[in-house]
Amino acid sequence: MKKLNIGCGKKTKKGYVNLDISKLPGVDIVHDLNKYPWPFKKDEFDEVLCDNVLEHLDDIIKPLEELWKITKHKGIIKIWVPLYPSTGSFADPTHKQIFTFMSFNYFRPEDRLNYYSKARFNIKKRKILFPKHLKIFDYIINIHENIQKFYYIFFPYVINPYFLYIELEVVKK
Repeated sequence: MKKLNIGCGKKTKKGYVNLDISKLPGVDIVHDLNKYPWPFKKDEFDEVLCDNVLEHLDDIIKPLEELWKITKHKGIIKIWVPLYPSTGSFADPTHKQIFTFMSFNYFRPEDRLNYYSKARFNIKKRKILFPKHLKIFDYIINIHENIQKFYYIFFPYVINPYFLYIELEVVKK
């Protein structure tokens, strides 16, 4: 099973190909993710980690298309991004993209607005994460996706979320 950790920074992982824009200890491949194509073969990986990297890129559609291309059919892509309206989503001046609870829906096979890209993913897991002092909400809100949607529509400014964790399964025909 081949695994990739993109934008790893200093958080390199054993058993993964670690990629970052900077040559840091443990980084296997130095590459700017805003430069296409990425230096990998089609269908090369079974799993890809994207831990707080997508929000730093110039675009969201192109990186998701690259992830789709380099990951095998039914491969899993695990993503963590700051979730709007958390302060972290827009306070960092290096963030170029904002993500909502629904941002990844546009890449599902069944979505009516999926014509922006050929990349297709099934959402296997989606979880709203809260800061440590609000950890209890991780359990309450993430019981069911309908509760997450309800919270995100009506209460995100009252109880501020922190991150979105999402697992995408690659769909190729």
